[in-house]
Amino acid sequence: LQTLARGINVVALDSQPRDIIDLHARMFKKHGMTTIRNFDALNDVNNLIDSGKSIADAGLNHEVCVTMMALPPGCSGAHDPDFYLKMLEDILEAGIPFTSVCFKDASGTSYPSVIHDTIKRARQRLPGETKIVFHTHDTAGTGVVCYQAAIEAGANQIDLSLAPCSGGTCQPDVASMWHALRGTDYELDLDIDRVMEAEAVFKDCMKDYFMPPEAKAVEPLIPWSPMPGGALTANTQMMRDNGILDRYPEVIDAMGEVVRLGGFGTSVTPVSQFYFQQAFNNVMFGPWEKFAEGYGKMVLGYFGKTPVPPDPEVVRKASEKMGLEPTTDNPLDMDEANPDKGVAPAKARLEQEGLEVTDENIFIAASCGEKGITFLQGNATTGVRKIEPDSQREAADAYTVSVDGESFVVRFDSNGKASVD
Repeated sequence: LQTLARGINVVALDSQPRDIIDLHARMFKKHGMTTIRNFDALNDVNNLIDSGKSIADAGLNHEVCVTMMALPPGCSGAHDPDFYLKMLEDILEAGIPFTSVCFKDASGTSYPSVIHDTIKRARQRLPGETKIVFHTHDTAGTGVVCYQAAIEAGANQIDLSLAPCSGGTCQPDVASMWHALRGTDYELDLDIDRVMEAEAVFKDCMKDYFMPPEAKAVEPLIPWSPMPGGALTANTQMMRDNGILDRYPEVIDAMGEVVRLGGFGTSVTPVSQFYFQQAFNNVMFGPWEKFAEGYGKMVLGYFGKTPVPPDPEVVRKASEKMGLEPTTDNPLDMDEANPDKGVAPAKARLEQEGLEVTDENIFIAASCGEKGITFLQGNATTGVRKIEPDSQREAADAYTVSVDGESFVVRFDSNGKASVD
């Protein structure tokens, strides 16, 4: 069983001190995980050292990651095979223990020639028995051909999904990949007939759940953003709920500049959210008038070193508007010195709320903050949506449209018929 970790962020969106990083690994070992795939969105190897050691010390397999994406057209300076091989060399030089290496492309924008060259060179550099994994999404419609490039270059494992969740913002479907490999020298190590039986059961299980249409679609604009699958649907749902989904193309269009001026951190959690939030602010409030907290702290150095230096003018504006000075300090050291982070303050908060003090609860309170406390109190809500009767769906299927400066709310019923408020 495998789960995902974000380096010094563990499963959180913000960085954590060493005691929480270590507790994360011990808790996942205790509760049955065998492998943790561990990445840093900035490809800053310093953010993988402590987390990798804790994972290995807990007796788990450490699958260390190099995070990938394609830069928006017209950009250069990172995210090519030389950049990824330098990251791999940094991992080896740092002595980080690992059992496998994953090249992870959450946005699905890396293109086949870069994938092939990167994995071929990694295979030559790593010991022959090292398992190499490639992970991508099908958002840009190139997932299957990218997996073929990875396989031909020497990857041992690829990540696939099952309908109705496969494709689009998820991974390519198992059946699609099986079909693409027919007649080649490669095959998937599985019984395709049994997989198709499982897929039929999964479709039945999912029939009552709402699937955002953009989750299933190929989005040709993605290479210009680039926006990973999980972040795309989370943000379109937010915009849909607030009646501003019509502004989504503008936000995606604005992301290219946000990536280019922000230092080329990989568009994967949490940096993908930083990119979207800043692009959203630039569209809604004017360019660089309001800084998203995560994006601003990233360009100011509070999460580690970005692959290339951020634009100096963006750094200046972020510092001025957020009241923070740029830093080159190690984020782990800053977290160690923060009295509000770590086991002790999480334990104190549990006691304050009258909640049981266990290692599990300490980790939830520390890594999830107020949402963690709400969850432990039994008051959490989920974002999982079931398909509702038409009368209850009306608000969800509403869009704000501007015509000649005047705004209208357009609603669609289940048959696609529109009405205007």
